[in-house]
Amino acid sequence: MRTWRLIRSFPPAVQVLLVNQLGVNTGFYLLIPYLAGYLGHDLGMSALLVGVVLGVRNLSQQGLFLLGGSAADRLGARGVIVAGCALRAVGFGVFAFGTSLPVLLLASVLSGLAGALFNPAVRAYLTQEAGDRRAEAFSLFNIFASTGALLGPLLGSALLVAGFRLSAVAAAVVFALLTVAQVAVLPIRRVEPPTTSVLTDWRGVLTDRRFLAFTGALTGMFALQNQLYLVLPMQAERLTGWSGAVAVIFLVSTAATLALQVRITELFQRRWGRGTSIAVGLGLMGAGFVATAVAAAVVPATPAAGVGEISARLAPVLVTALLLAFGVMLAQPFVYELIPSFGRPELSGTYFGVFYLVSGVTAAAGNALIGWLTDLSGDEWTWLPSTLCVLIGLCSALAVLALDRRGGIGPVRRTGESLCTPTSSAPTS
Repeated sequence: MRTWRLIRSFPPAVQVLLVNQLGVNTGFYLLIPYLAGYLGHDLGMSALLVGVVLGVRNLSQQGLFLLGGSAADRLGARGVIVAGCALRAVGFGVFAFGTSLPVLLLASVLSGLAGALFNPAVRAYLTQEAGDRRAEAFSLFNIFASTGALLGPLLGSALLVAGFRLSAVAAAVVFALLTVAQVAVLPIRRVEPPTTSVLTDWRGVLTDRRFLAFTGALTGMFALQNQLYLVLPMQAERLTGWSGAVAVIFLVSTAATLALQVRITELFQRRWGRGTSIAVGLGLMGAGFVATAVAAAVVPATPAAGVGEISARLAPVLVTALLLAFGVMLAQPFVYELIPSFGRPELSGTYFGVFYLVSGVTAAAGNALIGWLTDLSGDEWTWLPSTLCVLIGLCSALAVLALDRRGGIGPVRRTGESLCTPTSSAPTS
């Protein structure tokens, strides 16, 4: 009931954006988790070509976030969100009916470009509409996004019984409906004509040392979040020998987010400063991997027998998943709240675009490093990947604390365009 009351307390535009994110994640996870299997098994593509198709989608999205953020600032976030969802509908529709490599690459580019457009635009729009309640708005945003990330694979696995094409069509329909809803419901906001060029805006953001230091310190958050799809599933299957363990991890993580996200944000925005909250969240995310590191070191990789043994072996992985979820719930709303505060309000989309560009590259590099370490460790040092995750969380937490101590987190007072003494990062009332 508390979550529902909080949702109702926001204006309709924020409520639409929350439902929009539920639909975005549902549609995305309806298709993407099953795309590699479809390309390899149904279409008979080699692993190399499957990797190329998936890589083009990731590169199109991660590499163009800055473009999407600038478009939101200059053209208006609403129009960019609509265009992004419409492109995603077309891209997923092409996946449903295209079978040749050129057509599939076109679908990948369209799908990736769509994400590069609406991801920073949605956050910029939410920042504008939520006003001084950004942390609460982003906590709700996390709830709806997590729910969609759970519903998507469940619906996708059910539709996959009838074939991948039906899943792709359903995903395209979801984005088409979102596009119609946005056109009908999202209010149009007047955008002031820009007084500077795009290159000047980019140069300003990319030379904002406070913001870049903050972004660099936060790279650990995205690197660890992605382990929900890499380290945790691998450890769960290794410890239990049960493929269904992966679904349990996602269920527990999502249930915790639904139950606790709003309470955690409300509690800590009153008690702690933003920098402290983010640092503790990162520390929790890293500390959670102690459980899987210890389990990997002491529990032999043999199939579990019976429900009791499966539960006992899965327990350390669930502890890691829960602490990872708690850390994200604590840190992420405040991170998103702070990103636009580094620059002028009319550049919030560009700031989100740069943040997501750096985060996407970091997440990909982190996955590659952890995957390489997993291969290197073999069956003897299986605790190494989780230990690296612990170190990533600790280093990111210490970096955020160091920045907070130097006044490097939160808004600064401005005289014209010059930066002055940083203000405190204490919670706002």
